[in-house]
Amino acid sequence: MPSLFTFEVHTPYRLFYKNKVEAISVTLLDGEVGILAHHAAITAPIKPCLVKIKEKSGQWKIGFASEGILEVAGGKTVLMVDSAEWPDEIDHERALEAKRQAEEILKNSSFKFESGTAKQKLERADMRLKAWELRGEKAPE
Repeated sequence: MPSLFTFEVHTPYRLFYKNKVEAISVTLLDGEVGILAHHAAITAPIKPCLVKIKEKSGQWKIGFASEGILEVAGGKTVLMVDSAEWPDEIDHERALEAKRQAEEILKNSSFKFESGTAKQKLERADMRLKAWELRGEKAPE
């Protein structure tokens, strides 16, 4: 049996996920990282991404996580994010509208601050739409 570790995902509003898992995958600012049991301790920022969770049953579960912090320490991995959603919780129309608005701001912005914020909103909307498209599917191994 593979080694397991505790994985938790917290938002300001709820405990999104807590269980013993075999592996997880998230996207740090410099690329995707996989975490297994006994991983070296790290604390790192994540960007909006798909959180892939390999549960102790061996099945993969996928959700969306916004920007936040990943901490691995003492046999426990905690992801603290602004928001997290399972694919079936995502409001598709709202995500499409957020994407459209971000694209419009990018097209018409003349200030660096405006375009930077719009790029973040666009990235978040794109990840939410990608998660929504995965409703009922398993993560690739």
